[in-house]
Amino acid sequence: MPSATIISPNAEVMPLDDARAVARFFQALADPTRVRLLKALAAGEWCVTDLTEALGMDQPAISHQLKYLREMSLVRWKKNGRHVYYTLGDTHLREVLLSSIAHLELE
Repeated sequence: MPSATIISPNAEVMPLDDARAVARFFQALADPTRVRLLKALAAGEWCVTDLTEALGMDQPAISHQLKYLREMSLVRWKKNGRHVYYTLGDTHLREVLLSSIAHLELE
């Protein structure tokens, strides 16, 4: 019979504010459209027009999700003429995303 793990009463419990920050980070991966956007951006820079076409979605829906990711500082953007280009702003997010995909053996 396996032995039970005994947890010390002095074990560290994460402070609530820290737990909220971690949960917010993972919320970026809680939406299929954001996952698809982040996966595309993990490969390099994309303009909104190309993301719209690649994902088969309308521009307002893509822009809404990109705004969410911008507000979380997970993507960076630059404007060149009439086009806006996005890249991942967080290399750790790229690692978490690609590691999750590999773990789930999705590609």
